[in-house]
Amino acid sequence: MKLKNIVVALSVVGAFVFIGYLYTWYQKAFSHNLQGWNENEYFYIREDDNFTDVLEALKPYLKDSEAFEEIAEQRSLNTNLIAGRFKLTNGMNSFNLIEALRKNIPVKLTFNNQERLENLAGRISSQVEADSIAILETFLEPEFLKENDLTKENALVCFLPETYEFYWTVSPVKMRNRMHKEYLKFWNEERQQKAKALGLTPAEVSILASIVQKETSKNDEKEKVAGVYLNRLRIGMPLQADPTVVYAKKLVSNDFDQVIKRVYLKDTQINSPYNTYQNTGLPPGPIFMPDKVSIDAVLNAEKHDYIYFCASVDRMGYHEFAETLAQHNQNSRKYSNWLNKSGIK
Repeated sequence: MKLKNIVVALSVVGAFVFIGYLYTWYQKAFSHNLQGWNENEYFYIREDDNFTDVLEALKPYLKDSEAFEEIAEQRSLNTNLIAGRFKLTNGMNSFNLIEALRKNIPVKLTFNNQERLENLAGRISSQVEADSIAILETFLEPEFLKENDLTKENALVCFLPETYEFYWTVSPVKMRNRMHKEYLKFWNEERQQKAKALGLTPAEVSILASIVQKETSKNDEKEKVAGVYLNRLRIGMPLQADPTVVYAKKLVSNDFDQVIKRVYLKDTQINSPYNTYQNTGLPPGPIFMPDKVSIDAVLNAEKHDYIYFCASVDRMGYHEFAETLAQHNQNSRKYSNWLNKSGIK
């Protein structure tokens, strides 16, 4: 009888101990633990981070770091870290936090308005783990350029402004190959045939599109502007595109942050292969990252007899077109007078 009582007593004590353990574990696992986190930001785990690195990064935001560490070890987070980008929310308990650190959130990688591959690499590196140097080296890899009939000057053309979804830890090579695949998909048979009919390669179309896009932001005018440049190419006339002079000036001075609002006669004398006042034909590479609309504007360029165009004073953002130099000089004087009157230098 006494033995039975002892067994019952031990069972009761054991039950209370077990219940106490469960209660303590539950508190550690499910009590609010994350606080003070900026929910507009993501938490990042790099490829070479270990659990100690993660714990140290989280500690300032944990009410009970020891509880988190214990639960993380029980849930094998300490030995099965995933590198990537993770979404955290204030009020998360340790259990939720561990689950969140197992859900890698992809990056919606976006870019446009880039003048050079260096700028593009920098823009991308601000959104993924890889640094700009590694990205740029991958974009300019000699074997990649040779296989795709590209040069370091025109390689920018194969990176179309778009939104791409990658994991934050994506390698530069995988990223580049995916973007190039999208470029090849864009250049379908129909577009290739249109380029061929113009006597241009896809890369040359994109180079011209970069000039067209810099000349006008009006989509409904791009095909007309493209027609002017194609007319000049056809008769062997220099393109005389002010945006190429702006690019040449930035390139020569190695200052792509400067803002140039006006091109002067002396600027057209700059010695650069990108200066289309001094050189006939297309420059060796794009002066800007053209979008799909601008590329299609070149492929579907308007057929007309205009050789000249000048910014319009009466329709801001648009241009006045002319077939003769006399007409153009009249339009140009009107615009130059307006610039002077407005104090634009």
